[in-house]
Amino acid sequence: QVSVMESGGGLVQAGGSLRLGCEVSGGTFGRYTTAWFRQAPGKEREFVAVTNRYRQSTYADFVKGRFTISRDNAKNTVHLEMNSLEPEDTATYYCAADANVILSNRRNAAGYKFWGQGTQVTVSS
Repeated sequence: QVSVMESGGGLVQAGGSLRLGCEVSGGTFGRYTTAWFRQAPGKEREFVAVTNRYRQSTYADFVKGRFTISRDNAKNTVHLEMNSLEPEDTATYYCAADANVILSNRRNAAGYKFWGQGTQVTVSS
């Protein structure tokens, strides 16, 4: 049984920073591709960032160098460091994991089997 749990959301002023955590328990963490998605009210879920077992990372264009995804295999955890936050970054952030993500499909939410419940990030102007 694989479980995914996010942490670290909260309220921050524009220009501030937050660090989200995603712990994946069950299975073999080192094999997982782990990604962050987000969903704002009234909008579709969108890709934010992903890291695979080789520590290769991909980011959405809107990140613009502000976010960094990293993984700690010893702690079964992936982090998303978010800097220079903007009100447009306000959303529920979801962590997703799967051991069988196809490289070309890594930005697609449908490619991930295991999901967390989400953590709210609110950026005030």
